[in-house]
Amino acid sequence: MDPRVDTFLDRAARWQEEMEKLRLILLDCHLTEEFKWGKPCYTYQHSNVIIIQDFKEYCALLFIKGSLLKDENKLLIRQTENVQAARQIRFTEIKQIAGLGSILKAYVCEAIEVEKAGLKVSLKKTSEYAIPEEFQQRLDASPGLKTAYEALTPGRQRAYLMHFSQPKQGKTRESRIEKCIPKILIGKGLNE
Repeated sequence: MDPRVDTFLDRAARWQEEMEKLRLILLDCHLTEEFKWGKPCYTYQHSNVIIIQDFKEYCALLFIKGSLLKDENKLLIRQTENVQAARQIRFTEIKQIAGLGSILKAYVCEAIEVEKAGLKVSLKKTSEYAIPEEFQQRLDASPGLKTAYEALTPGRQRAYLMHFSQPKQGKTRESRIEKCIPKILIGKGLNE
């Protein structure tokens, strides 16, 4: 047991009882408890397997390679369309966790088997992401911008594409693109 997780749980304003119950289930599955990204993280031979998350509306178990699990009970949730590998099981009360105890352990055991087998999630390539029309027009109109964008790492390109694609209104997409062009031109990523 990692004492930093104790501190995290002691300070939790919400979902304290639920997260403590989830912790016991995970520890019973012989995972190593660590504290990463400000959350309790459970590993198998130094590979991240599950994270306990707390949100305003729910707490959750995040299975790092959840997309590879069978999900026979249809419990796994993909948070957004851009999430490729991870899947959550969400909880809003302690009774849910108590009622799913053996099922949750089965999911955890399957996640451990995925790690033991060395399975990898096939991630979508950057070329498979849609380029927003407004950005494509800017790339077509400016060879220098196109060259600079193509010189970015695939991860930086994806970050920009997701950022530009999020807004529903064209004006907002155009505004985001305009603000990011100087960064693209000097080879910087969205958050650099």
